[in-house]
Amino acid sequence: MPQMGYDMHEGKVVRWLKKEGEDVARGEVIAEIETDKATVEFEAYTGGIMGRIVADEGVSIPVGDLIAVITEPGEAVPGDVAPAASAAE
Repeated sequence: MPQMGYDMHEGKVVRWLKKEGEDVARGEVIAEIETDKATVEFEAYTGGIMGRIVADEGVSIPVGDLIAVITEPGEAVPGDVAPAASAAE
């Protein structure tokens, strides 16, 4: 989860705008993130393929935790990427 404000400690992915397997361009908005103050657009830091979405929509995720993996075309998602807690947990 990216830190989108000095005092932000966690955030929620409100909506993913990309699905696993879709192309992602650097700077493209891939998700909407809700902080305690606002909902903001989250841009990809790099381009590639949306390899895995780790954070479920609507679940609070601590700043610094992995929310998604963008891979190079043909690159496998690392095996040690575990899903974040789901809304059901």
